[in-house]
Amino acid sequence: MSLKIEMQLTDEAATLDLGQQLAVLIPNGFVIYLYGNLGAGKTTLVRGYLRGLGYKGNVKSPTYTLVEPYEIGQQQVFHFDLYRLADPGELEYAGARDYFNDDSICLVEWPERGEGWLVEADLQLHLEYADVGRTAVLQARSEKGQRVIEVIDSE
Repeated sequence: MSLKIEMQLTDEAATLDLGQQLAVLIPNGFVIYLYGNLGAGKTTLVRGYLRGLGYKGNVKSPTYTLVEPYEIGQQQVFHFDLYRLADPGELEYAGARDYFNDDSICLVEWPERGEGWLVEADLQLHLEYADVGRTAVLQARSEKGQRVIEVIDSE
């Protein structure tokens, strides 16, 4: 699966909107890898995603805790930030494997730091700085990911 689309996100509001759009489309048992330099908008996109599910509280990057769990209605969302991860094996010791299941959605910042331990992503989302705002590249890595991209691309 390698269906890919690119979109321009002119400002923070556009990044939040993309997150909200994904919240409507993503089924349970879905994994999103978020790539981008520091400050590229990964946590902003997660904030938009959580707002799209109706979450009203503060959303911060779990840089020091590795994972921040959210329960929104019947939905379980786990936001990972692996930036400070020294060894992928630390995830095993933290019990993180239990978070990746058919009932949850996992959004993983800095997934390359968990390489060899993490489950495969359904969708990879790369955020890069552009002349104005950011460029988002979404790439399907599973059939579920492909269906999400097809819907986004048709809107």
